[in-house]
Amino acid sequence: MARSDRYTAFVNTGVGARLATSLGLPRPVPLRRYTPGQPVTEGQVLVGGHGDTPAVTALRGGLTAAGVSLTETPPEQERLGGVVLDLTAAETPADLESLRATLAPALRRLGRCARVVVVGRDPRGAGSPAQRAARRALEGVTRSVAKELREGATANLVLTGDGHEAAALGTVLFFLSARSAYVDGQVVRVGDAEVDTAAESPEGPLTGKVAVVTGAARGIGADIARTLARDGATLVCVDVPAAGAQLAQVANEVGGTALQLDVTSEDAGARILDHARTRHGGLDVVVHNAGITRDKLLANTDADRWGSVLQVNLLSILRMNEALLAKDGLRDGGRVVLVSSIAGIAGNRGQSSYAASKAGVIGLVDGYSCDPGLRRRGVTVNAVAPGFIETEMTARIPLATREVGRRLSSLAQGGLPVDVAETIAYFAADAQSAVSGNVLRVCGQSLLGA
Repeated sequence: MARSDRYTAFVNTGVGARLATSLGLPRPVPLRRYTPGQPVTEGQVLVGGHGDTPAVTALRGGLTAAGVSLTETPPEQERLGGVVLDLTAAETPADLESLRATLAPALRRLGRCARVVVVGRDPRGAGSPAQRAARRALEGVTRSVAKELREGATANLVLTGDGHEAAALGTVLFFLSARSAYVDGQVVRVGDAEVDTAAESPEGPLTGKVAVVTGAARGIGADIARTLARDGATLVCVDVPAAGAQLAQVANEVGGTALQLDVTSEDAGARILDHARTRHGGLDVVVHNAGITRDKLLANTDADRWGSVLQVNLLSILRMNEALLAKDGLRDGGRVVLVSSIAGIAGNRGQSSYAASKAGVIGLVDGYSCDPGLRRRGVTVNAVAPGFIETEMTARIPLATREVGRRLSSLAQGGLPVDVAETIAYFAADAQSAVSGNVLRVCGQSLLGA
């Protein structure tokens, strides 16, 4: 819970809880967030679905090996830690009854911060209108269930290819775990790339990797650096010279190196690559986090204000990637994660330039993830789209506007920078070699946008 969110703190006291209940006010609960060594879920996970449940069959061994206690019958007394529903065998909308029959009674048995994960097939690969309808229906029901859940519970959807269900293990574990605390009502598509998780340490999935994070001196960028380092990566922390002191502090904290540069400079990508090679032997993970805002109504926005946002947030990524994604740049099997925003999906009054840049970032994900050369090299490209995150910037928003921003989500509270960082770390791991082209909102299922 953010220290500045006094409302959430109050309604979780005895007096506050009674008052909120009597007035019909939302009662957000402190979310369960990841700490090393904790179990994936608190309580057993109910598994079920339709037909021969090929995804549950393929995932069962991996889930058990990760310490998840699976059951096909809800315990009589204990609360469930989660539910995994396999609808990959659904062929018509009538088959969705299997989801209702399993999930409806289970919802009453969910514990605090429990997880619902639905596994299905991508509608775009359907062979008939009925099959496509059944597959597309899963998104509607998952998003709706996410809005019905209480006490910090979440629901998300994973779409897999026929015969490649095992590739979804890392994504299902992410959604079951506390790492996904502020990801709710979202969809991840898992492709058909080969995934080898046998040698990956659950506590150090990025061990041996070299990662660069731009905009690393403060806020979300600093938490990204800390989280990747916690997971075993060696960090190159990048920010502008004006933030040099803070940048050095973060780099020292995570045991990495600091690189002062302006990401809009023509040679920024080459300098990052040279630094990573010279100091650390190469580069495996690139996180494009640097960004600025210059908020004004479009009618009052001049060319300089407009151009500066597009340069930092979008055009600099294109230029840097010319060097970073070249054949002699990022190593094969590398990971590229971009930071978009919910503003790039839903728009935001007074943020036309920012929304344009962040929607453009989503376009980059679409373009790079389809690049045949990158795909042959096993390079994945994904993005996170944060919603209301408790940062120094949001702390300066007027109180009434800030409270509305916090409460307009299924979880009725703002997220923390670490929530964005955990999602980026998920994308960066080797276990996600089949996950590319996704834009994952970290917004607590904000009611703004799609």
